Amino acid sequence: MTRCQVPAVLIHQIQEELDKEEEEIMVFLCRDLAPDLASANLREILVALNEREKLSFLGLSELLYRVKRFDLLRRILKTEKATVEAHLARSLRLIPDYRVLMVEINENLEKEEVGSLGFLLRDYAPRMKIARDKSFLALVIDLEKLNLVSPNQLDLIENCFRNIHRIDLIRKIQNYKHEALMSSVLSQPVYVNARQASLPNLNLIDPSYNSGISSGNRDKLQNRQSLTLAEPIHMSIQELGPVSHKVPDDHYRMQSQPLGICLIIDCIGNDTDVLEETFRGLGYDVHSHRYLNIDTMNQTLLGVTKLQVHRNCDSFICILVSRGCPQSIFCTDHTFSGFPLEQVRKYFTADSCPGLLGKPKIFFIQSYVVPENDQEYTSLLEVDGNDENIIGKVTIPQVADIFWSHCKTDASTLEKSPTSSSYYLRCLAELLRNPDKR
Repeated sequence: MTRCQVPAVLIHQIQEELDKEEEEIMVFLCRDLAPDLASANLREILVALNEREKLSFLGLSELLYRVKRFDLLRRILKTEKATVEAHLARSLRLIPDYRVLMVEINENLEKEEVGSLGFLLRDYAPRMKIARDKSFLALVIDLEKLNLVSPNQLDLIENCFRNIHRIDLIRKIQNYKHEALMSSVLSQPVYVNARQASLPNLNLIDPSYNSGISSGNRDKLQNRQSLTLAEPIHMSIQELGPVSHKVPDDHYRMQSQPLGICLIIDCIGNDTDVLEETFRGLGYDVHSHRYLNIDTMNQTLLGVTKLQVHRNCDSFICILVSRGCPQSIFCTDHTFSGFPLEQVRKYFTADSCPGLLGKPKIFFIQSYVVPENDQEYTSLLEVDGNDENIIGKVTIPQVADIFWSHCKTDASTLEKSPTSSSYYLRCLAELLRNPDKR
């Protein structure tokens, strides 16, 4: 059973006290926390966040602070405005700065000005429905859906404010851009050495709306067998390419030695060597395990989450190779209940592994999917085989700083070529060891 952090009675009491406009603001503030609940009401969103252990007492306090319901802070949550401000000053924030900025702008706009903005936007989004009573936040959501506005894409809104002579709001946006840039500059490496250049450039500025791989780079990654690398949710991957290309300012820090732990669990047995060589060459401390059963794998994962070295490293890699079903892996067990991949991911979220907070956590998973009617098959240690039966499948977790790439291959390939390694992992290793080929 999921552990809820906030009593349901508090959510109920708060929701009962809010008016329609305050609820709209709270829903807007929570959009990045539960992107799969875009059409849900406030109560549904708060309950879902609570069940997913994303909503804490401090987070609920911040939401009330953002809608300026200081009376509810005192009466229901038994805390004070100054206490919440102290937590926010220490960067203990639930809501992204971009959402806070949009809410602050919303508070400073008159109804007539919102109507003028809606009219001006017809030049950029003629198909966007502009209702007379539409709020500024609703306009922003529509623009986000059209990919015209995002945390690092605010020029359109700036131009509209210039046309209605709201220079004060333009300054707010420019201050936000400056702070975001400085935050990025402070965390980026001073130089890019050969080892760093072989890794993807991970984008921090726009974790929610600038995500994905560009069409050109996606074409390079796809192969004749339709192998697909999963796109990230809370970050974007941009290939560095030749030296002449401009390197963006928005980097994760990638300077530690080692760069991080690379955990390899290979329950098939024919890919470990090349993976070890690849990730050691990239500067990772490689921990390899072969032929683990489910219990041993669980203990291994838990042991890695408790390593203090994560605090001194800049990233984490996890590679799993096993038979399984779409949502779990079987390891070497002869029972087919499997170990949930969702649990693997949860082990390395910031809540479970604080040393990896704000750092890229990259997962590569090769699953040999066993059909349900064939799950009595018990020979679990055969190796990968024929490339032609590989099926690319994307699984994207809704968690910050995670890149999740999951290749699902028919388990029948293991019977056809017992000496071949995984085509997916072989391509991965080749691209990482030879970045000029990407």
